Amino acid sequence: MPSIQSQPVATGLTRAAMFLVMRVNEGGASREGVREFCADLSSFVRAVGFRDRSAELSCIMGFGADVWDRLFGAPRPKDLHVFREIRGVHYAVSTPGDILLHIRSSRMDLCFELATQIMGRLGDAASIIDEVHGFKYFDDRDLLGFVDGTENPDGDDAATATVVGGEDAAFAGGSYVIVQKYLHDLAKWNALPVEVQEKIVGRSKLSDIELKDSEKASYAHNVLTTIVDENGVQQEILRDNMPFGDLKSGVFGTYFIGYAKSPSTTEKMLENMFVGVPPGNYDRLLDVSRAVTGSLFFVPSATFLDGIASGTVPPVAGTDSNA
Repeated sequence: MPSIQSQPVATGLTRAAMFLVMRVNEGGASREGVREFCADLSSFVRAVGFRDRSAELSCIMGFGADVWDRLFGAPRPKDLHVFREIRGVHYAVSTPGDILLHIRSSRMDLCFELATQIMGRLGDAASIIDEVHGFKYFDDRDLLGFVDGTENPDGDDAATATVVGGEDAAFAGGSYVIVQKYLHDLAKWNALPVEVQEKIVGRSKLSDIELKDSEKASYAHNVLTTIVDENGVQQEILRDNMPFGDLKSGVFGTYFIGYAKSPSTTEKMLENMFVGVPPGNYDRLLDVSRAVTGSLFFVPSATFLDGIASGTVPPVAGTDSNA
């Protein structure tokens, strides 16, 4: 039996990224146009990336619950659902999205060229809902001044945390990904003393060293986002967050993107942040950082996408070009 190849979820952090959330337009022609592109995604990445192989261009394609059946029929990944809003002290909104494209490279021009070529190929089949251009900020810091992603798993641990296995064998090699766009009130944040900021995050701002457990506040970000299962094993996700900003509009923020083999881990982290542990003891980062989007996607294996061209992923039964 041939091996299953995952999409490049565990690719390392890059200097540039683009995040595109799209809707698939109505009609069978749009559906077939998206399916045809899925099978060609890898060739698009190769063609654009060939211009500078050292720039490590990659693209991950994920699909939302509302469009999965329309594109691929049954079965669907067992944990795929619409992102569930969270109402606590603060509000995690749920926003629509059929397709996520996460494009990464050390060069923004390659990210932009690949996105341009993809959208040109999709044409009227899909429309962009949200577009964010992310950049590396100094030594992997966010605009709040703290290093982001310090505790990311790597190597085999990254694969263990992100890749679906025998628990959903039909979709082995895939991953789940949750994205949220956070807007920061930088004036409010920068008015806080550094010692208060460090209590909120749970790390030293300059050195990025984690505070001692005895020094951490119960509401610290790294306390609330540490998830341990019933066997005492910490459950990890892979973050590839990126800062973004626009001087004219005064909009600045962090694009959160978290990959995991089950969305439940990320969802528990978010519940702890927005509702609190116990309820009311919420993540104080949310006092200065507001979530304005929230979507969940399934990232099928590269083998699944390539199988659309070979016929191992059959057309959706009972549809025609006018559906």
